[in-house]
Amino acid sequence: MAPAFYRRLGEDLFLPTVHTQGAWRPDEQHMGPVSGILAHAIDLHEPQEHLQLARVSYDILGMIPARPSRVTVRTTRPGRTIELVEATMTVDDRPVVRAHAWRLSAQDSTPVAGVELDPMPGPGDFPAWHGADTWEGGYIRGLEFRADPERRPGRTRTWIRARNPLVDGETCSPTTDLIRLADTANGIAVRVSPSEWMFPNVDLTVHLFREPVRGWVGFDTRVTMGTTGLGLTSTTLHDELGPVGRAEQILTVRPLPGA
Repeated sequence: MAPAFYRRLGEDLFLPTVHTQGAWRPDEQHMGPVSGILAHAIDLHEPQEHLQLARVSYDILGMIPARPSRVTVRTTRPGRTIELVEATMTVDDRPVVRAHAWRLSAQDSTPVAGVELDPMPGPGDFPAWHGADTWEGGYIRGLEFRADPERRPGRTRTWIRARNPLVDGETCSPTTDLIRLADTANGIAVRVSPSEWMFPNVDLTVHLFREPVRGWVGFDTRVTMGTTGLGLTSTTLHDELGPVGRAEQILTVRPLPGA
């Protein structure tokens, strides 16, 4: 019952709390906190002040049991200006999620800076939305939502923030604070009822073009579903200063057994 998503049990071992509980099964971890704890581990791995996280991609290798989870990190492509880091979560000696992160050098690019992504109204401009009305699980219950009243199936603009820290007694970076919410995009603009269809994502890729500020995370989300069992959730990510990056999730779409 710790007021956090995880408790640290050791150098690389974490205990998931009820706040990580997934939406499809009560005995699994939601990918949101999992992506956050892997990003947190990457942040802490051989940090270099002049390198910044630019992209992190996650491959979900199967159901993620809500059991003690080991996170290991290694540098696979070292460099002074470009570096590739790999992180893996293992549960019961089985890899369940693998992440690859590019860290790129920071320098002044102000003379050529420009953003072509549309802004969105702030969290104070949208009314509260109750995600637990659509989804079950401890993860969703621990989030606060502000959603565009003109939202519709397959399209929404939503602000989200978490009520609980990622790791009990620890502070994570603003980038990790954003990444740990990014997977939520697949549940805020559903095209079909999750009580009738399954559409879990098997990956998550987040690209960032600047470091976000801590606070509300904005999602400008579109969900596309094809005719052969594939779908795509595409999101422009925002902080309260404006657009900050993009997130993409590929979906496997199938009828819910017994629905």
